[in-house]
Amino acid sequence: MRMPRAEGKSWHPRRRRDAQPSRGARASLALLLAGFAVGVTACVSPRPIRGIPVESPSQLAEFEGASSGGSTLGAGDLVEVRVFQEADLSGAYRLSPEGTVDYPLCGKVQLAGMTSSGAADALTQCLARGYLRRPQVSVLIREYNSKKIFVFGEVQKPGTFPYEENMSIVQAITLAGGFTKIASKNGTQVTRIVEGREQKVRVPVEDIGVGRERNFSLKPGDIVFVPESFF
Repeated sequence: MRMPRAEGKSWHPRRRRDAQPSRGARASLALLLAGFAVGVTACVSPRPIRGIPVESPSQLAEFEGASSGGSTLGAGDLVEVRVFQEADLSGAYRLSPEGTVDYPLCGKVQLAGMTSSGAADALTQCLARGYLRRPQVSVLIREYNSKKIFVFGEVQKPGTFPYEENMSIVQAITLAGGFTKIASKNGTQVTRIVEGREQKVRVPVEDIGVGRERNFSLKPGDIVFVPESFF
């Protein structure tokens, strides 16, 4: 049955329009995409640890060279004494609980609180008192049993370890069994007491491991903390 047409008006079939989002919907979509982009950038960009800025190589070197005041000898440390052309006076000696070594010709010599060069001077003075003419003595520190470093956080075997001369952060992480799977390797932190004040620095251990950064030397008493990675 045909529909009647109104007088003077033409009739056309209604055309279907494609649905268009409203202005509010378009604005919400734009905000959502912007938030997603920020989130992706945060995941792939390096993020400084809160309160610990990312140090430049020069700043790391300056911190690395700062003395913790803990490089002197103490009870339990093992030293190697070398006397030029005097094999009988050369050998390894461990400091007693009183901080002394029982050294030939000299008896008990107090070495606790001295550096390796100070210990060499003390033994040189002893040997020069009527025993040797112009003795040439050097002292090497083989074990710093009186000095410790501390490694904890996301490592396999956190704990306290004896400090060794020229010990590096890679060596310390290795002693602690290496990183866990969720460790933030480049977020590794080192805390050190310098002139009575606690200082903290971030060391990029992962970059050191692949050769992008040079190794970092520790000092006695340093605390190494490996945080958890959130990505």
